[in-house]
Amino acid sequence: MSDVLELVDVSVVRDGRALVDDVSWSVKEGERWVILGPNGAGKTTLLNIASSYLFPTRGSARILGEQLGGVGTDVFDLRPRIGIAGVAMAEKLPKRQTVLQTVLTAAYGMTATWHENYDAVDEDRARAFLDRLGMTEYLDRRFGTLSEGERKRTLIARAMMTDPELLLLDEPAAGLDLGGREDLVRRLGRLARDPLAPSMIMVTHHVEEIAPGFTHVLMIRQGKVLAAGPMETELTSRNLSLCFGLPLIVEHASDRYTAHGLPLS
Repeated sequence: MSDVLELVDVSVVRDGRALVDDVSWSVKEGERWVILGPNGAGKTTLLNIASSYLFPTRGSARILGEQLGGVGTDVFDLRPRIGIAGVAMAEKLPKRQTVLQTVLTAAYGMTATWHENYDAVDEDRARAFLDRLGMTEYLDRRFGTLSEGERKRTLIARAMMTDPELLLLDEPAAGLDLGGREDLVRRLGRLARDPLAPSMIMVTHHVEEIAPGFTHVLMIRQGKVLAAGPMETELTSRNLSLCFGLPLIVEHASDRYTAHGLPLS
């Protein structure tokens, strides 16, 4: 399998502080990765590099075979090959647009409708992704009126619209209640198990948000990678405790993970 993402000795420094520090990490085609870590660990920084919107201060980043910052690499050709769903994208989208329009605009790499004409195949594709994420009955609802869970599902459908080779999910379950989280995890699990789905990277703080079908985990703390590899060998109580800086117990049952602290003595 070829590398979808390859970081070698990557650091990002701002105001003398390393947001990520000497990170080497590779994601191969077909893998589904989770990035875990506390606030400020560098998770979103890694995702921004993977999206090609942030260049390393030091080191090398190769995305979908293209060297970031390399001669002959045009990020405007690269970015349509990467699907992104997260808060930053949600903030760019007009709240007055309907759900269907919000997903359709991704076909042209836009955030708002203008005077473009969409082919029937574009609309069929948008409707199919929205249906897959349980949003068919919301097609004519305005994006700004959606609940947090409905908005997250719309963003994922939008990210899939360009048939990306790499799908990036930035805390997709953040802000959801228990029912909304479980519904989203179930749908992400279905997507993660689909062999035709793109390679995936998801950022989260919580192991409970890891959907069945995700294959690998990267744990990061204070900009440094603590563990990276297959979920079954790296998502351990020891590694998670080191990552979050307190004793934690990881349990795995029915294809889901949970974590809890040790009782106070």
